[in-house]
Amino acid sequence: MADETIGIVGAGIVGLATAREIALRRPGTRVVVLEKERRVAVHQTGHNSGVVHAGIYYPPGSLKADLCVRGVSVLREYCQDRGVPYQEIGKLVVAVREDELGRMENLYERARNNHVPELRRISKEEIRELEPHAGGVAALHSPRTAITDYPAVAREFAKDVEAAGGEVRLGFPVTSVTSVPGGIEVGSGPERVRVDRLILCAGLHSDAVARLAQDRKEPRIVPFRGEYMLLRPDRTHLVRGLIYPVPDPRYPFLGVHFTPRVDGSVEVGPNAVLALAREGYTLGRISPRDLAGLALYPGSWRMAAQHWRTGVKEYRGSLSRASFMKDAGLYVPGVGVGDVVRGGAGVRAQALDPDGTLVDDFRIHQVGRITAVRNAPSPAATASMAIAEHIVGAVFGDA
Repeated sequence: MADETIGIVGAGIVGLATAREIALRRPGTRVVVLEKERRVAVHQTGHNSGVVHAGIYYPPGSLKADLCVRGVSVLREYCQDRGVPYQEIGKLVVAVREDELGRMENLYERARNNHVPELRRISKEEIRELEPHAGGVAALHSPRTAITDYPAVAREFAKDVEAAGGEVRLGFPVTSVTSVPGGIEVGSGPERVRVDRLILCAGLHSDAVARLAQDRKEPRIVPFRGEYMLLRPDRTHLVRGLIYPVPDPRYPFLGVHFTPRVDGSVEVGPNAVLALAREGYTLGRISPRDLAGLALYPGSWRMAAQHWRTGVKEYRGSLSRASFMKDAGLYVPGVGVGDVVRGGAGVRAQALDPDGTLVDDFRIHQVGRITAVRNAPSPAATASMAIAEHIVGAVFGDA
């Protein structure tokens, strides 16, 4: 129906991309985005490292892989059209030990199956040509991997929604979702908004908002804080492009890496420590309600039993700059504790199943007229426009 009203909960990059896709694909449809904060892109989008992933890591045939490959191409074009920074600075995925070469080769085959453009294996000598200060015995080079400014992209999406006649309503924390005849009523305290269909893109609060909509309890969101160091301005010349480790396939985290930003700074990190609040951007931020939710969920304890050794290591890095930089120094040996200062932090909405499994692909549930995006992991920012196409196609049956 062309005269429908579609509600979107969440003004992060995925929610805004979805609202924009509806507004452009279905003229005449009214779109209203409901966001609890006073500006868009405050949480995961606003704390993103800015990397535009090329599709190296994701299992071929997975939704992550398919949406990433599609997402890169449309995001590049969009940034160029809107004047948003988009810099193809390239990425090295570096093996620092001989025993990592097998995993690196597996990653190469995976990336080839995902059609990552211009990817190649390079030797120790070729590493030095690209990154004179980098370590490593071999690497994969992805020259088309880029960086951008995701909050700027999100703001452009919001402008598109409003230009098409939609609304981005800020300061609207969703407290109720009620089915009514022919539609859904979304409440924020005493305020009500009636929509014909509702799409939930609530990020760190996706499980809580989905439960308001009578979706099932799992997966739950477990917040992981990723903390960064920043290279001192006089040391940023040591890093030209992105330098990443060969990831451990048992974890959805990519390990400590070097990330140049579009503003000229260079981040080192992140680690991955359990946050004690969904918006726990600092060590001292604790939410008793969020902490109780973690403690009472069986999946949390099963995750801890499986990964406690890694957790201890990550917390050690959180408390000690020397420990944090120990791994980083393997990739750029000239960088040490005196070359960095404390940077910012982000919180990742990690979905967790009851058996303790860290969910590593998109999870999208349908509950009547409500579509709940329950897990949108990295590369969600890279793939945001492709995710929007996928969601809108599923909602309206015109994929």
